[in-house]
Amino acid sequence: MTPRLSAIGFHATDPDGLAGFWAALLGWERSGDGTLVVPPDGKGYPLRFTGGGQPKTRQNQAHFDLTSATPEAQRDTVARALELGARHIDVGQTPEEGHIVLADPDGNEFCVIGAGNKFLADTGVIGAVSCDGTQAVGYFWSEALGWPLVWDQDEETAVQSPEGGTKLTWGGPPVAPKPDVNRLYFELTLPPDAETAITRLLGLGARRGPDGVFLDPDGNEFTVRRAAE
Repeated sequence: MTPRLSAIGFHATDPDGLAGFWAALLGWERSGDGTLVVPPDGKGYPLRFTGGGQPKTRQNQAHFDLTSATPEAQRDTVARALELGARHIDVGQTPEEGHIVLADPDGNEFCVIGAGNKFLADTGVIGAVSCDGTQAVGYFWSEALGWPLVWDQDEETAVQSPEGGTKLTWGGPPVAPKPDVNRLYFELTLPPDAETAITRLLGLGARRGPDGVFLDPDGNEFTVRRAAE
């Protein structure tokens, strides 16, 4: 009855262009109509780029933390991102934090983390999807996905698949207001007994939103897909 995280989605103003940016930056492959970007080794979660994204008016509720094996690798990732159309941005970071904050061509923030980060060791190129959220929403996603909590301290939480890979993290209070639809969202694929799985998600604190979208306890949108027959 447990759904699986099948993709991380972006509502984009230019889905094709943004898919091209992330495919080139990560060295991943494009499939389907070109707006799905998948890791070539099967490790990691595909990225899905959908239309309908509005011009950015606020900082995203979630962003990627990209890992670096060495200081040179961090510099190379930043340089490649800038060449592909990213730009440096200031979200209040300090030089001592050791990470570089950029925005992709559609304005979505992401961080290139310095080498030697122990929390993101052995996670993959997308080390974390770092989210603005409450402790309760971290608990919700742990139960919803069947993933253990790998961090739960001072109302900050993180979960990770038992198989490893990208972590999902929530920073705890204060949580920024959410005035409109998030640009980044989780896509779940339901098990064969889809209705039972949906009932379970609702019992854990999810809500039905408009147009078939669901909302987690913090009001963040996520989508569900039924498993292929």
